[in-house]
Parts: sequence; C-alpha cells; structure tokens
Amino acid sequence: MTTPSPAPLAFDLDGTLSRRAQSMTASAIREILKVTQQPDVISFAGGLPAPELFPLDEVRAASNRVLDVYGPAALQYSTTEGHAPLREWIGAQAGIPARNVQIVTGSQQGLDLLGKVLIDEGDVVLVEAPTYLGALQSFQPYLPRYVQVPTDDGGIDVDALEEVLKTTRAKLLYAVPNFQNPTGRTLSAERRRRLVELTAQHGVLLIEDDPYGQLRFTGEAAPSLYSLGLDLHGDADRNHVIYSSSFSKTLVPGLRDAWVQAAAPIINKLIQAKQGADLHTPTFNQMIIAELVDTVLPRQIERVRQAYGERARLMLERIHADFPAGVQSTTPEGGMFLWLTLPQGVDTQALLPRAVARKVAYVPGSPFYALGGGENTMRLSYSNATPDQITRGIRALGDTLREALAGS
Repeated sequence: MTTPSPAPLAFDLDGTLSRRAQSMTASAIREILKVTQQPDVISFAGGLPAPELFPLDEVRAASNRVLDVYGPAALQYSTTEGHAPLREWIGAQAGIPARNVQIVTGSQQGLDLLGKVLIDEGDVVLVEAPTYLGALQSFQPYLPRYVQVPTDDGGIDVDALEEVLKTTRAKLLYAVPNFQNPTGRTLSAERRRRLVELTAQHGVLLIEDDPYGQLRFTGEAAPSLYSLGLDLHGDADRNHVIYSSSFSKTLVPGLRDAWVQAAAPIINKLIQAKQGADLHTPTFNQMIIAELVDTVLPRQIERVRQAYGERARLMLERIHADFPAGVQSTTPEGGMFLWLTLPQGVDTQALLPRAVARKVAYVPGSPFYALGGGENTMRLSYSNATPDQITRGIRALGDTLREALAGS
C-alpha cells in the first residue's frame, strides 16, 4: 500500500523578507534593456561604453605582463584595501595618501557601501532632481528620507539648496557634477565652491560621483568638489567631501575597477563593509589596470572623448532637424547622455512601446526622480550608437513624438 505524500506546507516566503529587501526596486534601465535586446532595435537607453573602442590588444598584453611579473600572486586573494600600486597612483592624482583610497568592485558597489556605513533609517539624503537612478537603488535599502534639490542648466540650484538647509537637518548630499547622469549637465565652477562651503557649514557630507569627468569634449574643466573640500579643510582626513570614480567609462567596464577616496574614518568603515561584501576586488583585474594607467589610459581617454563628442554633436543636430517644436534638449559638454523635456501632458513611459514599435528605445525620465515627477522627460545615450544608428533612431523617435503631440 502506497503511503500518500504529505500535503505541501504553506510557507510565506515574501513575509520572510526584511524591510530593506522589500524596499528594493528593479532598475528601470535594466528592465528596458531586456525589451530592447532585439538586434534591430536602436537603443539609446543603456549608458554603455562603445565596445569598438576598448583597447583589446593593450589589455591582452597587460594581462600577460601581470602573470609574468606577479605569477601566482596575481591569482591569489589580496588585501581588502586594494592593490597598493593602483591606490598609490590614484592618490597621487588627487594629491592625497594612498591610505585615503579604497578600491571597490565598480562604482555601484562604492555607492552601496557608502549607504551601508553612512545612512541610518530616516536620515535625510539630499539628491538632485533628477539624479542617478543607480544611487537611489543603492541607498534605498538603508531607508533614507529623500529630499530633492532643484536643478537647472547650471546644475544644482545652490540658492534653493541654501533654503533647504535652513529648515532640514540632512546627513548627506549626493551629486554628479560632471556631465550628470541623466541630464548631461555640468555644475558651474561658481556653484561648486558654494556647494562645498554650504555643506561644510551645515555639517552635511557631500558625495561627489564622478565617473565621466575625464570625458570632456568641449568647454573648460572645473575643479572637483573633492579638491575644493581639500582646500577648505587642508587635510584629507578632515575633508567632508567623498569622491567616487571608476575606470569603467574611461578604460573598460568589464574589469569592474573603481574607487572611493575619503577621510580615514570613512575609509576604515568602508574596508570593514567590503570585507563583509566580497573580501576584495579581484586581484588580477587591479593589476591589469595598474599596468595601463600611465600609458594606455591617457590615449584611451582622448580616443573616447573624440568619438563621444562626434556622436553627441550628431545626435543634437538630428534632434534639431527631426524633432517637433516644443521638445527641449540639454547640450552636454562631455559624458554619455543628454536629456529631453517634452511639453506637459506627454508621458514618456506610456510612449515607450510606441517608440519600440518603431525600433528605437530610450529611458523615461520619471525613475530618476526620488520623489516622483518628470513624466514628460527622457534620457538618451549617444555613447554606444554608430552615426547611422543615431540618424535612423532619432528620425524614428521624432516620428513617434510628432505623432504623440498631434494626438495630445
């Protein structure tokens, strides 16, 4: 006689999730990328570096040199802080000791670890409106309270920020001052100084996220917020500005090498947090990067600058030629993105399927607002598109927008 199988137990797995896990959301960009995997869709959605510009031969040669010089040590566990020669090189560029540099596995990990060591539940985090979606994803599990700061073509509105700081006790402010993701805007030099001074006066930590700063193709460079903080405080261990950057946009993204530079109390906690996350960034990858920074990196930056500058100019030309009246665009001086603002009443999220039907994709703007808004905006990336794709894609998007505006 066969014994009947017991009835399956009812188990509420969703109910076992922590509040932090329940607060997590999927990346709107990654979800859109799933939709645009069709080979005939021209995607301006993902902020991807151009793969045809990757220095394959140089990376291959550097890999061989690393194995020749370091042998098995290149494939071994290493220190949490990071490969010493790479940290020393980064520190030298900023004029700070290597002890103030922490290597992380991609700048996204750096943001997550900063959220872990800095944000308590309910802490006020000031963000640009709009801001980088990945930062919101990184900080959200630590349950902050977001306050949006208005922006314009000059970046953060520091007058508005000053009013916010008079009435709000904030823990930190997150900013992308150079060729901001998503808008492509750059914070003006005058506003940078005032931003650093205001946050210092009010005891607000300032996170400067700068993955695109080396990718300027027009205009004059402005000092980093970190360097202004260093001038203000006179010591890397008193600087209230935390700087984050990456080799992903300038060299190659697949090695996942990035860094955070900050005062010793913050670096020390980042080390402990990273030990709990992944012990250390891959040794071999760091050694490869260290082989490339003095020789290949400067040439690669120039190559990428030229290519992205040409693509940005072409995209702007086609926007002006093919888009209907009433659509406004930012004019980036570098980086990978530009931002479109459509007339009120046009919902770019609802419009996306119609664009995809015409074989072109973008990222709707609303996910870049921590507290909602921006339904009539969108982000376009020109970095990973050929001139032909830009021409055809903008024409198709223009037809989609013209149809939407005619029906609104």
